[in-house]
Amino acid sequence: MFFSRWIFFVSRRFSRVDRKGRSAVTSFLASLGICFGVMTLITVISVMNGFQMSFISAIMEVSSYHVRATGKESAGRDADFVAAVSELPEVASVTPFIEAQSLMVGRGEMQCAALVRAVPPEICDYDEGLSRELRVWSGHFDLSSPNSIVLGSELSRKLGVRVGSVVNLYALSGGADVELVSLDRVFTVTGIFHTGYAEINGAYAFINIDDGRKYFGGSAPVVYGIKLSDSSSDSRAVQKFSRLFPGFSFDSWRSYNRSFFGALRVEKNMLMLLVFLIFVVVGINIFSGMRRMVYERREEISVMSAFGGRHPQIQSIFIAQGFLIGFSGAVPGLALGLLLCVRMESVFFLMSKLSYYIQLFATMLVSPANAAFVRENLMFTVYASIPPKIVPLEVFLITVFGIFSSLIASWGASRGILRMTVAEVMRDE
Repeated sequence: MFFSRWIFFVSRRFSRVDRKGRSAVTSFLASLGICFGVMTLITVISVMNGFQMSFISAIMEVSSYHVRATGKESAGRDADFVAAVSELPEVASVTPFIEAQSLMVGRGEMQCAALVRAVPPEICDYDEGLSRELRVWSGHFDLSSPNSIVLGSELSRKLGVRVGSVVNLYALSGGADVELVSLDRVFTVTGIFHTGYAEINGAYAFINIDDGRKYFGGSAPVVYGIKLSDSSSDSRAVQKFSRLFPGFSFDSWRSYNRSFFGALRVEKNMLMLLVFLIFVVVGINIFSGMRRMVYERREEISVMSAFGGRHPQIQSIFIAQGFLIGFSGAVPGLALGLLLCVRMESVFFLMSKLSYYIQLFATMLVSPANAAFVRENLMFTVYASIPPKIVPLEVFLITVFGIFSSLIASWGASRGILRMTVAEVMRDE
């Protein structure tokens, strides 16, 4: 048996002796490096997942939907198509909508470009994803009255309006039967919403679909936003929809937001690559320490070889020590990383306070007169409001990689055993 009982016995003996020898500091620093590497990587990836999921959820539920359907056959047949698609088992909801670009004018002639989407007034009653991601800060998502509009929080700030104010869709894209510029498209703000994606907050507005048909023109195409029970099954759903409804074209959320999601994926991969360099540095440290340990143990190695120990078995002693170093660092790193993810809100608030007091202290030393203008960074509050997303598979792979990096370093350092002979060591000693 490759890992026999005596191998673990000798490995434990070596580890116990090394706690009092010169290798103690090296082993401790190696375990500490793996601990901080695993903790940092789990925390960073979980926070990054939280940021990305808040963006992705807002885009999928509010903006792009899981699947979009368009087609010439849709004209005047909204109810038929919606009823047919809603009966499919994988479909959670179907929403017909019309959208157009607009230049809005608010209070004091303040202007801002926006995307105006006309939706059914009862959309929040059946679209659970939209009602979850679209949080109403002021007023209500009420489109039941004619010429009512709901604005994003940043869009309302740019226009200088609030609930009860009026905005004018001054310039509006549409068909040939729509005036490009008009002062008659006046809407009353009934609600202001906020999502996890700033672009939606600063550019989206919702109106009644009847108002959309009235102001966007008769040639404005109707788009059907389809929500699936499982958003990851969009590819199969698109194939099925295309087969059942050949007169329509279907686009999934992956193709509709390909460039944005691709950028998020590259950002996450580069971040993981940079943090993985921690394990490379720790692995080099373990390799150097294990090489020295092998050299210091050459007498013991020769004795074990003389008593019948094969080189792979002796090598496994040092590999077992590398596993112990990696395990003793990865497990505490796993616990600390998960603890930080659970308490991330407190961590960001603590970082906010530390940043404020450090900046205040530096300002007091350099320019005491400007100390009154020092304020806390509000971005930390924004970060604290986004919960980290812990993916069990990623956490498992990070922990295993922390242990695996130590094993690889120990294996590489202990390969020198295979080049040592008993006669050579005994002659030198």
